Amino acid sequence: MSRYLFLPLCVFFSMAHAAEKPVDKNADTDSRNLAYSLGASLGERLRQEVPELQLQALIEGLQQAYQGKPLALSDAKIEQILADHEAQVAEQPAAPQSEAAMQAEERFLTAEKAKPGVRELADGILLTELAPGNGPKPGANGRVQVMYIGRLPDGTVFDQNSQPQWFSLDSVISGWRSALQNMPVGAKWRLVIPSSQAYGADGAGDLIAPFTPLVFDVELRGATS
Repeated sequence: MSRYLFLPLCVFFSMAHAAEKPVDKNADTDSRNLAYSLGASLGERLRQEVPELQLQALIEGLQQAYQGKPLALSDAKIEQILADHEAQVAEQPAAPQSEAAMQAEERFLTAEKAKPGVRELADGILLTELAPGNGPKPGANGRVQVMYIGRLPDGTVFDQNSQPQWFSLDSVISGWRSALQNMPVGAKWRLVIPSSQAYGADGAGDLIAPFTPLVFDVELRGATS
């Protein structure tokens, strides 16, 4: 972060200075929205990179520099502080990719769990009933006939069928096997399956990365025990 932060700040200052010129109402609104958007973008970046930043000191430095007032610290001191901070950040090891993926999964599952109508099944599987069913439920070693769409957390479709398809429950991922034994024929469910009940730390080739939770819309058309 450090010294490179001055680039967006310089852009911010130039935009703010331009916004001071007399303009019509619509242009003034556009300028304010642009300034707000720049501030929000900068704030989001700072929140991620310097979570303990003292905002009052940031605003003070921003105002003094923009208004051309004497700064509380010398230029040399500012450069040294920024250089020290940049060196400190560079020394910090990046979080392993797997750790970042697990954290992303935890955030996704927490957000999904908070949605209305969501129930949690065994092993952390999240269920939302889209349509009820009143038929039989498949047995642990049974077969199921389903229509389904599988999505990644970002909504990307990675698998789906266009015609009802039969599967043996002992041939599908653990999350399906566990959830579908609770599902009556005729029902349509949205399932959010943790990676531990899908492809786990290994993923599935280039299609599904390690520690990726999966989202399925599943309609159970038939079942055997």
